[in-house]
Amino acid sequence: MFCFIALLVFSVLGIFSATHRKFAKEAFDCVFRRITFRPCNTGFREKVRGIILVKLMKRSSFFAKVFNKYFELIAWIFFVLMIVSTFYVGRGAYNFYLYGNCNGVNEEGFCLFDPTGENNKISPVAPTCGLDTPTVDDLSLANTDLDKFFFIDNNSEDTVVFIGCYVCDFTRKAFPDIEKLLEKKKPNFYFGHLPVKHGSDFISSYDYCAREDTSGDYWKFVELMFTSDIENINDQNYLQEVVDKAGYDKSKIDECLADPETLASIEQNIFNIGNTNIYGTPLVFVNNKAIVGPKPYRVYKGFLK
Repeated sequence: MFCFIALLVFSVLGIFSATHRKFAKEAFDCVFRRITFRPCNTGFREKVRGIILVKLMKRSSFFAKVFNKYFELIAWIFFVLMIVSTFYVGRGAYNFYLYGNCNGVNEEGFCLFDPTGENNKISPVAPTCGLDTPTVDDLSLANTDLDKFFFIDNNSEDTVVFIGCYVCDFTRKAFPDIEKLLEKKKPNFYFGHLPVKHGSDFISSYDYCAREDTSGDYWKFVELMFTSDIENINDQNYLQEVVDKAGYDKSKIDECLADPETLASIEQNIFNIGNTNIYGTPLVFVNNKAIVGPKPYRVYKGFLK
């Protein structure tokens, strides 16, 4: 077991030192002998053991004696730790590839491959007074009327529901991968805008009116909103330009914006989205599987049939 540990350690140290590369070669020879059922070169084993003992003697004769006496046991302990750590790193890498997280889909906790947790970050939705904050297990489309969402029918066996906010950083980060999924895999697609940021009610009004008016291209409107600078989106004059670029009759949009029923309809849509128990954006359902936070494209694709 000592040979395996030595190979791992000296392989890493050999990146920076020619001396350690020599030890790495000897360790590899030792490992090769082991896996071919031949005895390891005891000279290498004693050489490394002696180097460690000399270093320990300079610091503590007691620890040097313990190391020398229990050398084989210590080697086994480190070997077991190496196997266990390799298993967890491998499992973390597997989960990260599939779910964008080392611990599983939507799971929190430290991830070696995403140390800042970017793939799990969300723009939080303000909790409803008097109610407990929902969790991942509460997320569901069961009580949500998807007929109130924008819908693209691709006659597919896959369905993707995308809920996000035009001025939320993490929704904007997820949008290119969602759009790529829509273009390449062509699932049936639902989109709902949820205003998370305070002071953006007028953005919801433009979104609602653009979705209700058939004179323009609503998905073009959505693309322009997600690809425009947030500072521009917060400018109503700029939103008029977006409406124009998406091919809308601006007089009809203005008429909708002025209609008192518009705000009531927006509130109904927000309530409908809230029935998913959403607690942050972006929220994506792929074939009814809830995915929270901006995940890589491969994660969304992996949940398709």
